[in-house]
Amino acid sequence: MNRPSAFAAPVFDATASAGGKNLGDLPEWDLSDLYPAPDAPEVKRDLDWLEDACARFAEDYEGKLGTLDAPGFLEMIRRHEKIESVGGRIMSYAGLRYYQLTVDAERAKFLSDCQEKITNYTTPLVFFTLELNRLDDDFLDGLFAADPELGRYKPAFDRIRAMKPHQLSDEMEHFLHDMGVVGDAWERLFDETIAGLTFEVDGEEMSIESTLNLLTEQDRAKREAAAHELARVFGENIKTFARVHNTQAKEKEVMDRWRKMPSAQHARHLANDVEPEVVEALRNAVVAAYPRLSHRYYELKRKWLGLERMQVWDRNAPLPMESSRIVGWDEAEKTVMDAYAGFDPRMAEIAEPFFKKGWIDAAAKPGKAPGAFAHPTVTDAHPYVLLNYLGKPRDVMTLAHELGHGVHQVLAAGQGEMLASTPLTLAETASVFGEMLTFRAMLAKAKDQKERKVMLAGKVEDMINTVVRQIAFYDFECKLHEARRGGELTPEDINVLWMSVQAQSLGEAFDFMPGYETFWAYIPHFVHSPFYVYAYAFGDGLVNALYAEYEANPEGFQDKYFDMLKAGGSKHHKALLEPFGLDATDPKFWDKGLSMIEGFIDELEAMED
Repeated sequence: MNRPSAFAAPVFDATASAGGKNLGDLPEWDLSDLYPAPDAPEVKRDLDWLEDACARFAEDYEGKLGTLDAPGFLEMIRRHEKIESVGGRIMSYAGLRYYQLTVDAERAKFLSDCQEKITNYTTPLVFFTLELNRLDDDFLDGLFAADPELGRYKPAFDRIRAMKPHQLSDEMEHFLHDMGVVGDAWERLFDETIAGLTFEVDGEEMSIESTLNLLTEQDRAKREAAAHELARVFGENIKTFARVHNTQAKEKEVMDRWRKMPSAQHARHLANDVEPEVVEALRNAVVAAYPRLSHRYYELKRKWLGLERMQVWDRNAPLPMESSRIVGWDEAEKTVMDAYAGFDPRMAEIAEPFFKKGWIDAAAKPGKAPGAFAHPTVTDAHPYVLLNYLGKPRDVMTLAHELGHGVHQVLAAGQGEMLASTPLTLAETASVFGEMLTFRAMLAKAKDQKERKVMLAGKVEDMINTVVRQIAFYDFECKLHEARRGGELTPEDINVLWMSVQAQSLGEAFDFMPGYETFWAYIPHFVHSPFYVYAYAFGDGLVNALYAEYEANPEGFQDKYFDMLKAGGSKHHKALLEPFGLDATDPKFWDKGLSMIEGFIDELEAMED
């Protein structure tokens, strides 16, 4: 990767930072597909173009949207998409560089400077949605009907116009646009605080990612030590995390009040193009299933571990009969690629460049953003996947998951900037489906009952983490935002809210150590994307129903599946699922997905006899 001469990047030994385990040659991002370097002339060229293009767009269209004919409206959309593309490319590059090394001051400054410039340059565009939402429905419907190419964009405009009842005055909207940078600063404070935390376990200093990874170690004493160390460090920093959450939640409350949002969650439902009652049906179905899912499974696990009581550090513990085998990178790549190819060779073909062309950054390194993600960048580039690969079997599933996102993003790119992006509820479809394909392929190769049991238990745990845990997170957020509306929350107040959902979702098998009440502090979604978390449960339930349909009616399924991914954000979830005979607005739909998890637990219980 080309870097500016003034910036000397520290050199990390990827295998050493992963605990000295030989994981093979771990790939690193090549961001030069976006820009050669932060000080490259192309960055300045695009920033200058963006400033001029935004000013000219406002000059040409402000106050005139209602006078455009269909060809003129289509030309305006294409100009707007070009602006989105150039701005998105700059921010993707700045953001991805920052996530590679969040503790580096130069990268943080470059990201912040780009953010401020783009916020300033795009201020003239604020009129666009405001004016659009003042147009009559009949006028717009007439334009969309007049030109099929223009009509293609109707779903994007429907989503913009869903905000019509919540729109403020033009002056106020301009003010809020400019103030957006302030909210971003609180997110960066959270990211930098998390990335800068250091933990010491058994005399070894490690990052949050490596410490959390110890919670899946076979050695119980090591898991316990990691849990206590996480609690200690979170406790020392809890005031900072509480300040971030209080500020973000208050900012949201003010925004929601001014916009007359009926609930703290409503803006997320609008952004997700999903009806509040559908989310409520999902939430209620999962909570009602806690006893049949998590409570039942963890009681089984308690017996397997030979414990009287489970502690929180046992939640993700491997089973006693599970090997602590490390999966090298080459094996992980082959496992996922074979599973994808087994479903359809086209899927493996789309996934291959991620491995070959520097689209994956895999190693766990000091200062790197924790967790994993797939970032779509812009439709005329390609996605990038971030992992913190430590060689655990679960890391293979994470690779399958993020690669699923990547495949989805590549396929949806054909829709263009305005329609490629899927609502979060549907954004998890391909990722969870990719995981399921990989799991099923691995399960089919299980050499005996013991191995099958370990794999089934691992999958059940992942599904509980995706469905039960995320709905518990959603309930925590609902309680947090509701409580914040009554005034400032102390760290202790937030701790109590956290514990109220943990005991309910995990069940009677668990005791909770002192300090666990602070574990809300490190969850990034609460800060970056309030109420994002239910999308995971939505995606898992949807995929389980889809996979059941694939098993029941495999004929022609692949083509329908690819069509669904190619649609990006151009269709509502009802229209996307119709070809499969599925409907997420039917409350019984969610029971279908949950019954797959129940079936796996049934099989595990039967193995006990």
